[in-house]
Amino acid sequence: MRQRGVTVMLVLVFMGIFLFLLGTILSYTLMQGRYGRALYAREQALNIAESGLEYYRWFLAHNPDILVDGTGLVSPYTYVVNDPEGGRIGEAEVTATVQAACGKVQWVDLESEGRADMSPTYVRRIAARYMRPSVAEYSNIINANVWAGADRNITGAYHSNGGIRMDGTNNSLVTSAVSSWTCDPSFGCSPSQARDGVFGGGSGSALWSYPVSSFDFAGIGTEFTELEGYADADGIILNPTNVRVNGVQQGNSFPSVGGTDQRGFLIRFNANDTVEIRRVMGTGKSQSQHIDNLGTWVSDYHTVNNSPLIGTFAIPPDCPLIYSEAKIWIEGVVGSKVTVVAADTGSYAPDIIINDNITYASNTGASGLTAIAEKSVLIPLFSPDNLTIRGVFVAQGGYVGRNYYQTGGSNGVGQGGTPFVQRSSLTTIGSIISNQRIGTQWTCGGTLCSGYATRNDQYDRLLAFSPPPFTPAASPDYKLVLWREE
Repeated sequence: MRQRGVTVMLVLVFMGIFLFLLGTILSYTLMQGRYGRALYAREQALNIAESGLEYYRWFLAHNPDILVDGTGLVSPYTYVVNDPEGGRIGEAEVTATVQAACGKVQWVDLESEGRADMSPTYVRRIAARYMRPSVAEYSNIINANVWAGADRNITGAYHSNGGIRMDGTNNSLVTSAVSSWTCDPSFGCSPSQARDGVFGGGSGSALWSYPVSSFDFAGIGTEFTELEGYADADGIILNPTNVRVNGVQQGNSFPSVGGTDQRGFLIRFNANDTVEIRRVMGTGKSQSQHIDNLGTWVSDYHTVNNSPLIGTFAIPPDCPLIYSEAKIWIEGVVGSKVTVVAADTGSYAPDIIINDNITYASNTGASGLTAIAEKSVLIPLFSPDNLTIRGVFVAQGGYVGRNYYQTGGSNGVGQGGTPFVQRSSLTTIGSIISNQRIGTQWTCGGTLCSGYATRNDQYDRLLAFSPPPFTPAASPDYKLVLWREE
C-alpha cells in the first residue's frame, strides 16, 4: 500500500509538471499569435498610411489650383482602403498643410495616419513633402561645357547641359545632358578631341552618368515679371527711383540708378530679418577679361565708392522676396529665408555682385538665401582673401565667377588692387546655377595668376528640400520627398 501511495504521488507530480509545461507552451503560443497579429496589424496600418499619401498625391495632381494658391485644399481627408477581394481593410486620415509665400504655394506637407480595421489601436503615421525638386539639391548646374580641376572638392550633385571634364573629387552624382562633346585646349585637350559626356581623372567615376535630361535656363527668365508683381504687392521692390515695401513707397524718390553697371543698390542682410538698403551712386572701375569674352579687356564697375543709406527695412515674413530692377551688391548675415532677384524686363540685364561674406544666422535650416540675376553673379576684385558665401546663386543669362584680373601693365587693375588679384580660398555652401562656364581661378602656365587658389563646394542639404521661396525648380514634375515615419 505504501508503494502504491508513492506511485500515485509520482504520477501526480509528473502530471503537474506536464500540465505546467503544457500551460507554458500554450501561453507562449498564444502570446506569439497575438504578437504576430499585432505585427501584421502594424504593417497593414503602415501600408494603409502609404495608400493615403499616394491617394492625396493623385488628388493634388488632379487639382492644380491647390498648387497655385491653395484653392480646393481638403484637410483632413479620410481615405478608405479596400481589398479588391475582401472589402474594406482600414482607413487613412491625411492632413495637408500648404506652405506659401506671397500668396503662392511653394510645397504641400502631408501627414497620413493609417489604422487597420482588424486592430485599430495600432496606428502608423508617415509624413512627406509634395513639391517640385529644387536646384538647391545640386552643388552645381551649368549650361555649358565645364572643367572641374583637380583642386575641386565637390559635395552634392553636379550637372551640366554640356560636357564635363571632372578631375576633382565628387561624392554624389555627376551628370551631363550630352553623350559626347568636343574637348578643346581651353579644357586641357590638345589637339581637340571627342570625349564622353563626362570624363577625366577624378576618383568618383562610378557616380558619373550621361546623357540625362537638360536643365531649362530660359524657363527661369519667364518668371521675372510674375516675381516682380509679388514683390511690388507684398515684398520689397527696388525700383530705379524708389523703394517700396508691401506696396508702400519708403521715403522720397531719387535720381535713377537703373539701366547701368555703374549704379544700383547695396543690400546688407542683418541677422534680425532686416535689410539695410543703400543707393549706389559712385563706383570705381578695374580692367578685366570675362570668361565669355577672353582676350578683350573691359571695365568692371564693381567697387562701391558712394552709397548713401536709404533705410533699414524689415523683410515681410509672408513674402520674403526682394526684387531689384537695377544692379545690386549683396553681403551680410541672413536671418530667415529670403530670395533676391535682379532683373529688368527691358533691354538691360543687371548683375548681382557678392560684395563680402554671406553667412546665416542659423545653421539649423531656418536661414537661407536664393540670389537670382538676369545676367551674372560676380565676385569683385576687392573681395576677402578667404571668402565664404552661403546660398543658391543663379546666373540666368550670364555666369557665376570672378573675372580675370592682371597685375600691372597697361591693362592692370589700378586703384591699389594689385594685392587683391590673387586670393586664398573660396568656400561655397549651397548651389551654383550658371548659364555660362564658371570661372573663379585663372592659371598662367599652370600657376595661379588670378582668382582663388583653393575652392570648396558643398551643397546645403538643409535647403535641398526646404529652399527659400521661388527657388527655381530642377524638374517640372512634382513628387513626394522627405518621406519619414513619425
